Amino acid sequence: MSKRKLDDETDAAPADTEVKRVLSRFKSDTGQVLPGGLLDLPVDITVDKLQAICNALLQQEEPLPLAFYVNNVEVTDVLEKYVGKDFSISEDVVEIVYQPQAVFKVRAVTRCTGSLEGHKEAVISVAFSPDGKHLASGSGDTTVRFWDIYTQTPHYTCEGHRHWVLCISWSPCGTKLASACKNGSIYLWDPNTGKQIGKAMAGHKMWVTSLCWEPYHKNPECLYLASSSKDTDIRIWDTKRAQTCRVLSGHTKSVTCAKWGGNGLIYSASQDRTIKVWRAEDGVLCRTLEGHAHWVNTLALNVDYALRTGPFQLGSTANRTDSPLEYARKQYESVGEERLVSGSDDFTLFLWKPEREKKPIARMTGHQQLINDVKFSPDGRTIASASFDKSIKLWESNTGTYIASLRGHVQAIYSIAWSADSRLLVSGSADSTLKVWSMKTKKLSQDLPGHADEVYAVDWSPDGLRVASGGKDKVLRLWQN
Repeated sequence: MSKRKLDDETDAAPADTEVKRVLSRFKSDTGQVLPGGLLDLPVDITVDKLQAICNALLQQEEPLPLAFYVNNVEVTDVLEKYVGKDFSISEDVVEIVYQPQAVFKVRAVTRCTGSLEGHKEAVISVAFSPDGKHLASGSGDTTVRFWDIYTQTPHYTCEGHRHWVLCISWSPCGTKLASACKNGSIYLWDPNTGKQIGKAMAGHKMWVTSLCWEPYHKNPECLYLASSSKDTDIRIWDTKRAQTCRVLSGHTKSVTCAKWGGNGLIYSASQDRTIKVWRAEDGVLCRTLEGHAHWVNTLALNVDYALRTGPFQLGSTANRTDSPLEYARKQYESVGEERLVSGSDDFTLFLWKPEREKKPIARMTGHQQLINDVKFSPDGRTIASASFDKSIKLWESNTGTYIASLRGHVQAIYSIAWSADSRLLVSGSADSTLKVWSMKTKKLSQDLPGHADEVYAVDWSPDGLRVASGGKDKVLRLWQN
C-alpha cells in the first residue's frame, strides 16, 4: 500500500481545520520495525484507524486484532493523549508498539452452573487439565477427586493419601495428575480411570508445598516431576520408576514454591528469604536471588500459560500442521525471555530476569500486607498480585510499573486466575465470594457469591469456558457465562 493511500485513509479531517500531525513508526513487541518507513499521522487518529494501517502494512489477508502501546501504556483513545508533554511534534518520532490480541474472546463467567459435593473436608486445590476437559480437586479429607465438567457430577474418588492433600498438578500432556500430601507422599493418578499409576513416591521428610512438571517441549513423555517441601529440599522424580533422581539442597528453611522453566532451569522460593535457580539436568545451583526481607511465598513465570497448555491448540487459528512438540516449542518461544516475579511476606514483589541476572529489574511496593498469590497474564504483559490487604494490584510486566488496584473484596484474597485471553481476572477470597475483574475498565465486572465460607482455590480453564472454585465449605463450584 502506498504512503499516499495511507495518508488518504487517515486524513479524515476537513481541510479548513488544520490537524496537528506526528511522525510515527510501528514496532512489534519484540522490537522489529514495520516496513513502510515513517508515517505522518494526525494526532487525533483512533485505535480503529491504527488497526487498519498496521494490518495494511503487515499485509495480513485476515486482519488481526491488535493492541497498541506508547511508552508502555495501552492506547485506548486518540493518539494525542499518549504522547508526553515535552514531545516536539516537529522533531520527535512516536514509537507505536503493536501486539496481536488473542483471537478468541473469553466471556466473563456470570453464574454458578453447578455445585459439586462429595469432599468431606475443605477443598484446598482445584485444577483444570491443560486441554480444559478434566477437573481435579485435592482436599483435607485425604482424597483427590476427578469431576465430569459436562454432567457436573463426581467421576472418580482417588484414595491413597493418609493426610491432607495439599497440592495437585497436571502433567503437560494431560494424561496424569500428581498429588502430594502433608505426609510428604506423592501419587500419580489416571484421569480416565481414577486409578493410581505406579507406586507412591516417598522421600520427603515433611509436607510437600508445590509440584511442577518438566515442560512438554523438553520431554513430551512428561517423565520428570519436581516437588518442593518444608524439609528444605527440592526433589526431581522419575515418575515411571517412582524414584528420586536428584535432590536439590541448599535452602535453609521450608521451600514454599517451585517452578520448572522452559529452558531447563528450576526456580525455588523459600522461607529463608531467597530464590534459588537450579539446572535441572545436573542439579547445579546457578545463582541465588536475594532482596526479600521476609518469607518468599509465591513465584510466577511469564511463560506459565504457554507451558501449561503446551501441545494443546486451544481456540487458536494456529498452523495445525505443526506436531504437538513443535507447537509447544513455538508457543514457549513466542513469549520471549523468561521473567520471574516473586511475592513475599514483606509486602513486596520483585521482578527478575533469572536466566542471566542476580539483580532484580524492579521492586514493586504498595501492598499493605503479605502477598499470597501472583500470576502473569497469558500474554505475558501484565502481572496481578493478590494480598491479605484485600486488594489485587496490577503491574506492567517489563518494568514492574504499577498500573492499578482492584478493590471490592472485604477480606484476604487467597487465589487469582487469568482468563486465556488476558482480558479478565478472577479472584477468590476469605469473604466467601469470587470476583471477576475487567482489564479494560480495571473495575469489577462480576460479583459471584455462592460459597458458604472462605474460598481457597480458583482456576480458569485454559480454553476460557469455565471457572472452578473450592474452599472451606467442602463444595466445588463451577461458573460459566
